[in-house]
Amino acid sequence: MTYRIDTFRVLQIGACAQKRVSGVLVPISLFVLAPALAVAQFQTPSPDDLRMTSDPKAPGAAAVYLYLEKDTDDAHSYQTIYERIKVLTEKGKDLASIRIPYVRGEVKLTDIQGRTIHPDGTIIPLTTKPEDLVDFKTRKFQEDSAVFTLPSVEVGSIIEYRLKIQREDGMLAPPYWDIQQPYFVHQEHFSFRPGTAGYGSTHLMVETAPRDAKIPIVRDHGAFTIDLSDIPSTPDDDWMPPINTIREHVEFYYTSAISGQDFWQRTGDFLGMGFQSFTNPTGKLKDAVGGIVSSSDSDEQKARKIYAAIMKLDNTDFSRAKSEAERKKDKLKSIRTAGDVWKNQAGTGNELALLYVALARAAGLKATPMWLAPRSDSIFDPGYLSVDQLTDFIVALELGGKTTYLDPGERFCPFGRLVWMHRIAGGLQFNDSGAVISYTPAESYKDNTSLYFADLTIGEQGNVDGTARVTMDGNDAIYWRQKSLENDPEEVKKQFLEEIQDDLPEGVDAKFDHFVGMDEYESSLMAVLQISGSIGAPSGKYFILPGLFFDSRSKHPFTAQPNRSTPIDVHYPGLVRSVVNYYLPGGYSVEGSPKSDDVKWPGFAALGINSGMESGALKVARIFARNFTLLGPDKYSDLHDFYLKVASADQQQIVLVHSAAQKGN
Repeated sequence: MTYRIDTFRVLQIGACAQKRVSGVLVPISLFVLAPALAVAQFQTPSPDDLRMTSDPKAPGAAAVYLYLEKDTDDAHSYQTIYERIKVLTEKGKDLASIRIPYVRGEVKLTDIQGRTIHPDGTIIPLTTKPEDLVDFKTRKFQEDSAVFTLPSVEVGSIIEYRLKIQREDGMLAPPYWDIQQPYFVHQEHFSFRPGTAGYGSTHLMVETAPRDAKIPIVRDHGAFTIDLSDIPSTPDDDWMPPINTIREHVEFYYTSAISGQDFWQRTGDFLGMGFQSFTNPTGKLKDAVGGIVSSSDSDEQKARKIYAAIMKLDNTDFSRAKSEAERKKDKLKSIRTAGDVWKNQAGTGNELALLYVALARAAGLKATPMWLAPRSDSIFDPGYLSVDQLTDFIVALELGGKTTYLDPGERFCPFGRLVWMHRIAGGLQFNDSGAVISYTPAESYKDNTSLYFADLTIGEQGNVDGTARVTMDGNDAIYWRQKSLENDPEEVKKQFLEEIQDDLPEGVDAKFDHFVGMDEYESSLMAVLQISGSIGAPSGKYFILPGLFFDSRSKHPFTAQPNRSTPIDVHYPGLVRSVVNYYLPGGYSVEGSPKSDDVKWPGFAALGINSGMESGALKVARIFARNFTLLGPDKYSDLHDFYLKVASADQQQIVLVHSAAQKGN
């Protein structure tokens, strides 16, 4: 079990670095400090807890939390944690392994105690000291993990541990409380006593999320407490938005801002000056642009040529950022401006995006940086007064009176496109007058297309032989191209083949041949495969084949779960076509082949299937269009019903009959 101490990151009070949340503003001067916290004491187990073999409140659960307590005292810079867990299955025994990350020199872990209680009441205390492991280390920073395993854990055991986390630097560190845990919680208690660090007009912010969560926070004598019971486990549905947007939590932080408008205005003004300085089109950058574009180029031609030049640079998000020592050895400059990035011919994705802005401005184009909360991590929340949620830069470029969004920091992303996590994403767009809150537009299903094609010859005994091609444009192509930067070619081929093989009919094998266009990000990406194996066998006068070659074993989403309370995020819309030519064995003709009724979800998705003899082969064509990305749970019933129809349609078969049998009839 891993426990993340997000609550003990250093907090800098100011416009640039606030810690999460919105909702309630409370002046710090109102707080009356309460006595320091004490480490929670172990509880005597009840006979019912000892005898428990399953939990009717959490059917099938591997474990349940009997009690969870987290107390934070900002006045004395420490936190205490106490967890008591009932192990119900073999999988639940994994929770006996505890891992607690911390920053060396900032945080110290003390008073670590633990024990295991068997169902017969036998107590086995933790006697070993935690192992200290180095997770990450630089010359000035080191993150470690304290790791220990509670002893002699069996199915039916109760495991518990308690500890104290002391800040050694005396900094304020208000808590982030996850109300929901990976398993059902019977009882939990949280408390927080804020500090008074003398920050003048600093205020305390508190937020409960999601917005509709009803979490009863009690404020008494300057302390905040929450006591809850019977808390369901964290949602674990397929295709969810980032978990931090739907998991119930409470977060506190200090800020000097008096309102959200005030915070983002000051933040935009302050950061905008820095970004303007970084992207200033210096003389050297103007000289560089002179070697990339010509005076006769249109604005779009200039924009595309600069984009191509950026794509040729070393994107260290996909290679490896050089250390300071390596920079000195290679005589590389530290990155302070876009000119340094160009001189080094390398940079992070964000640095390359800002370099594009600088070069575009040097070419006379109107380009501005946009700082986003990527949808893979979080949904931008203007009420959360923190730039911590903003991590990725893209570019907003004015062309022909319209805004074109570019993603030069994403390797292999075509010009005029954004990777999926940067679509329907919000953040700050910086311009000459500061910054404004802005959002990127959604995609159309036509922006992400895939074509599956196969020519297959069927033998009289059911053997199959042929070739297949998969052609991709959009996010699928970007995904596999970026995979090629992070893995060797054979590993990429293996992973692609595994993904295809899972959907092919039983008995059919695909052998990867080669990719076409792996490095050509402005063109389609094609994978070529060889097909062999057995696709079926004659039975009497009939020969039955799977009708949808690429989809007969597809794992259709949303079919197994009849109800759902969480939102849906399928990342991006798309259009998938498949065309398969079956060259039939001699003496057989087609008695039945796949067709589709109207499988439609108007405005959202549609499936079409057709088949017929063409040029001596049975041609089966399938087209599936999904024109949505985000859906609320109120749409789930319609989504579920639509995918059930798709799954049923994909199970259709091809029925062949021997011509001699037809004559005999």
